[in-house]
Amino acid sequence: MDDAAVTELVNWLVEGGLAGASETALLSGFCRRAQALDLPVARALVVVDTLHPIHEGRVFRWRSDKPDEAEISEYGSTKEGEAAENWRRSPFYRLLETGEAMMQQRLDLAELPSLGNFSELRAEGMVDYVALIHRFATDRVIGEMDCVYSSFATDAVDGFSRHQVAALRRLSAALGLAVKSASLARIAATLVETYLGRDAGKRVLRGSIARGIAEKISAVIWYSDLRSYTRISDAAPPQEIIPFLNDYADAVISAIEGAGGDVLKLIGDGVLAIFAGGKPERACARALAAAETAQRQVTALSERRATAGLPTTELYLGLHAGAMFYGNIGSVTRLDFTVVGPAVNEASRIAAMCRSAEQPVLLSSAFVEAAGPAARAGFVSVGRYALRGVGRAQELFTLDRTV
Repeated sequence: MDDAAVTELVNWLVEGGLAGASETALLSGFCRRAQALDLPVARALVVVDTLHPIHEGRVFRWRSDKPDEAEISEYGSTKEGEAAENWRRSPFYRLLETGEAMMQQRLDLAELPSLGNFSELRAEGMVDYVALIHRFATDRVIGEMDCVYSSFATDAVDGFSRHQVAALRRLSAALGLAVKSASLARIAATLVETYLGRDAGKRVLRGSIARGIAEKISAVIWYSDLRSYTRISDAAPPQEIIPFLNDYADAVISAIEGAGGDVLKLIGDGVLAIFAGGKPERACARALAAAETAQRQVTALSERRATAGLPTTELYLGLHAGAMFYGNIGSVTRLDFTVVGPAVNEASRIAAMCRSAEQPVLLSSAFVEAAGPAARAGFVSVGRYALRGVGRAQELFTLDRTV
C-alpha cells in the first residue's frame, strides 16, 4: 500500500466528512476501500462519546463477512457497575491510562492479555489487532467527547506489516476526523431538538435563527400542568422532586410526540405543545388521541408510584385552537423559538380552569368548532367561564365519558 493509495483514501474520507456522510457509511466505505488497497482489515471498530441526555457514546462495528453495512449501538454511563468494569478492561482504557496513542497485539499467541475481546477475536480467526486513540485539544472537548477510538483486526496469516500499521495510523486520523464531523452534526441535532422541540429544532438547524422572524400559523395548542404540584413540591423531600417531574413529563411528552405533536416548552410542571399542519380536524384528532394516551399513562404511573410510596398527581389539560406567531422571540443574546399570541395565553387560562370546573380536560369552543361535526358528539358543555386576562366569557367543553 503506497503513499499515493493512502492519500487517495484520506481524500475520500475528507470528501465524505464534508458531504455529511453518516458514521456507518464512512466506516464501511473506508474498510472496503482499504481491503481493495491490500490493507487486510477483517474487523473494525470506532467509538466516540457524545453529548446526549441518555447515551454516553456510540459504537460502530464493521466485519468483512458483512462488507456493505456497519452496525451501530449506543451505550450508557461507563462510570459504575458492569459497564465500568468492562471499560477498564478495554485496550482503549489502557491507552488512556498510559497516554500512548497505539497498541498492537498478536492474537495467535498461547497466552493473551485479559483485555477486551481478544479471546473472541482469536476464536473468529483474527491474528493481529491494532487499537488507536486520537485525542482532542482540551479546550475542544464537548461533554465526554474528548477523543475518537478505533481498532482494526486482521485474519491475514502474517498479521499487519509495519507499513500497514503506519498506513492505519495515518488513515485512522482521517477516519476519526470524518466521524467527529458526523458526530458533531448529530449532537447539534440532538441538542436543539431536545431543548427546543422536534419541529423548532429542525427549523433552527435549517437557518431560522434571525431575531424577530416569526411565521403566523394556525394550530391546536396544548397546555397542561399537574394537580397540586405546588403543595407536593413543598411537602416532598427535595431529592424526590426531579424524579417526580421526570416521571410525569415522560408520560405526557411521549403521548404528545407519539400523536405527532411538538413540545415547545416545559414550564415547571407545565407543558406547552402544538399540533400543526394538515386540516384542522386532523390536528384536533391528534391532540385528542394524545390526551387520551397521556391520561392513561399518567393514571398507570400514579398507580405504580403509589405502590412505591411516592407522591402522585393528576393531569390538567386545556386544548385550544387558533392563530399564533411561531418563531424567534427574545433579546440579542438570548432567543426562544416558541409560539406567542392571545390564543396561547387563552390555552393556559383554560388549563387553569380545570380546577374550578372539576374536569381533567377542558376544550375551548374554538377547538370544538375546529374538530368538526363528526367529533362534536364526543364533547359536552360545562358552561361559560370568565378567563383571567380574556375580555369575554367563553363556553368550555369536556370529553363526554358516556359516548
